[in-house]
Amino acid sequence: MKLPKEFDARDQWPNCPTLKEIRDQGSCGSCWAFGAAEAISDRICIHSKGKVNVEISSQDLLTCCESCGMGCNGGYPSTAWDFWTTQGLVTGGLYNSHIGCRPYTIEPCEHHVNGSRPPCTGEGGDTPECVTQCEAGYTPSYQKDKHYGKTAYGVAPVEEEIQSEIYKNGPVEGAFIVYEDFPSYKSGVYKHVTGSALGGHAIKVLGWGEENGVPYWLCANSWNTDWGDNGFFKILRGSDHCGIESEMVAGIPK
Repeated sequence: MKLPKEFDARDQWPNCPTLKEIRDQGSCGSCWAFGAAEAISDRICIHSKGKVNVEISSQDLLTCCESCGMGCNGGYPSTAWDFWTTQGLVTGGLYNSHIGCRPYTIEPCEHHVNGSRPPCTGEGGDTPECVTQCEAGYTPSYQKDKHYGKTAYGVAPVEEEIQSEIYKNGPVEGAFIVYEDFPSYKSGVYKHVTGSALGGHAIKVLGWGEENGVPYWLCANSWNTDWGDNGFFKILRGSDHCGIESEMVAGIPK
């Protein structure tokens, strides 16, 4: 397959608005659920050729997937995608949006930036309950609102394989090690220079390119739009920087 030198899923599939959306995980270590719910939402739209346009609920995945790990204390992206194929996921928008069956219930906060919201208090905290019904006033029923995956799989840690996957099927979920110099990212291609490791973090990867000759992956974070480059960031591509190429997962909607 002839891959372009740069690719941005937002331009490739302009009729899928979730590609442009940045969410906010709040004071909860739910990045694993966000990266999955975001990429799954995009893929449902892409594979339905724009006919099915939904926000898949991070809340549903975070609270109901027991095999996924420890909820707000971290989880496993690959298990999240498996859960979508076996149990399905309902819709649900951002905090207080009243969009979909189960919108997110943990309030937004400021992630390493100064702004109008309260500062985040870290990533532990109690995981909300798994509620198997939609919020008041939403129809259809919880069971009828579910969207399922046909397959879920890991993507080989090879640059071209990851590119082909995004190019053909849409964004993937990736994970990498966050170092102390990452939270202050504003623009350009992130490359770890100083500071020690803070832990793993999952995100959505939606494209690639080169900036001033430096190859990058284009990623969407779940730290709201005032972090980074309007919520997005670029990270060095092609050398498994911070482990970015070794944890990619994806799947195909039913």
